[in-house]
Amino acid sequence: MRFLDLLVVALMPVLKVLLVTAVGLFLSIEKINLLGPEVSDYLNKIVFYLFNPALLVSNLAQTITYESLVTLWFMPLNVLLTFLVGSALGWILIKITKTPKQLQGAVIGCCSTGNLGKLPLIVIPALCEESNSPFSNTSTCSRNAQAYASLSLAIAAICTWSYTYSLVSAYAITNTEQSSIQSSQAASEPSSDSCTEPLLMPSYSNGSGKLELPLTNLQEMRKIPLREKIVSRLKKVFSPSVIGAIVGLIIGVVSPLRKVVIGNNAPLRVLDSSAALIGQATIPVMTLIMGANLLQGLKRSEMNLSAILGVVAVRNVCLPLLGIGVVKAADHFGMVGSDSLYQFVLMFQYAVPPAVNVGTIAQLFQSGQGETSIILFWTYAVASISLTLWSTLFMSLVT
Repeated sequence: MRFLDLLVVALMPVLKVLLVTAVGLFLSIEKINLLGPEVSDYLNKIVFYLFNPALLVSNLAQTITYESLVTLWFMPLNVLLTFLVGSALGWILIKITKTPKQLQGAVIGCCSTGNLGKLPLIVIPALCEESNSPFSNTSTCSRNAQAYASLSLAIAAICTWSYTYSLVSAYAITNTEQSSIQSSQAASEPSSDSCTEPLLMPSYSNGSGKLELPLTNLQEMRKIPLREKIVSRLKKVFSPSVIGAIVGLIIGVVSPLRKVVIGNNAPLRVLDSSAALIGQATIPVMTLIMGANLLQGLKRSEMNLSAILGVVAVRNVCLPLLGIGVVKAADHFGMVGSDSLYQFVLMFQYAVPPAVNVGTIAQLFQSGQGETSIILFWTYAVASISLTLWSTLFMSLVT
């Protein structure tokens, strides 16, 4: 297949994402204000608590079976590698660029956490729909694409709300301790040049709708009983998306449950069709919200240019190159099978821009949320070109 044909195939899904993102950005500008901060916040909650879990339950239950789960065992390892290697590269980046401590969590989070859910759900199935796609000749392409993208989303959700959440949380706690010290110093030595921003972080949501004040020092953290710490951590890890992924996997893998819920003759097929109907709203709504969030990236912040360029280089150059090496090595040792679409998805997971959820986590802790938006803006701007080129190269390598 010619390079130009592959380029066109790779470009079409990316253009769809860009167009819908542009609509979200347009709706969020001040003159229009149909998708302002308050509306985006409500939509985010609906996606987080309803749309996303419904999409995961439906897609995983329909496409994942015990047999397919066994053959896809390498994908969880591959996703974990993207997080670990991205974190290592992010840590090196903050040392080289001397990123301020309060922004280090945002930088490492953006380097480690890719958009492994929404973009694959849009791009991978769309590749099967292109008439000149190298994958469109297979009769099971669309079904496999949904399975691969859904499993990627499920694994990414678990890693994001456990690993990345803890990572950003650690830097946010450090930042709060420093703010407390600065607050006491400012109280004893008032100055006319003192900062007008609050020195202690404002309240944030714990995910259940209730507001809690963040801990301001390690001594207060140690006062919390171990049982409460464990329960709090489990609530963060088992987000609605993670629970939805677990439920979908159980229905898909357990044969008796699958026969009851999945299929045209299943007694409870209305449950699956209802979940699928709700889940269909996830991709367009999330893409619109992504456009609204990226608007903040046009504002100024404390993030230096070298750190932004570093994150762009990590996510758009270093990780995709590493992904080619990892997948080719796994293929050499017979760890990923012969399905070219599956190998493409594994490589694609290294080339995606940072997950928008990194901005959500940063906003949760009031730690570098504006800077995270700027990083997201520029990485997505570059990804509109790089993702097309990398997808073209990946297709040429696996077909």
